[in-house]
Amino acid sequence: MVILTNHSPDARELEIIERQLGRKPRGIQAVAATDGEGTPLVLRMHSLVDGKPFPTLYWLCDERLKISLSRIEAEGVIKGLEERLKTDEELLARYRASHEAYVAERWSFMSEAARNAIESQGFADLMRERGVGGIRDWNQVRCLHTQYAQHLAYAEGNAIGHWVDAHYDVLSELP
Repeated sequence: MVILTNHSPDARELEIIERQLGRKPRGIQAVAATDGEGTPLVLRMHSLVDGKPFPTLYWLCDERLKISLSRIEAEGVIKGLEERLKTDEELLARYRASHEAYVAERWSFMSEAARNAIESQGFADLMRERGVGGIRDWNQVRCLHTQYAQHLAYAEGNAIGHWVDAHYDVLSELP
């Protein structure tokens, strides 16, 4: 079960996140999704961390999901999806809509101070052009982890995440 959330991590969650990441977390804006037991699955990150653009809005932190998605990637799925995007206009349109939603969400979660800093430091175009996971070419997939993180954290899901769910049972191990 995946539960959409939108809260700052509490002490228990921070402890779990530190174990998941293998280091102290930095740049977390919110826990965006948890499993049925309240274990963080996806973190929403600040757009600027240590004064520099953070490459992704959503960070998949759950080890179970990371392992499952890595196995799927090892099967060569990304190359196949990129080939399919070349011929499947409907999938490409949904995929581009996922990127557009991601960019809009990123801007909507920024504080006014972050927006001003991004503008003054010359990062605004970068933040408007880079989609899921910081990808520039919206015809490429590059990483299932970032796609799936958005899929779990965004109410509408993500085109690639929907495809993964239709072909693999990655959520079956979650409570």
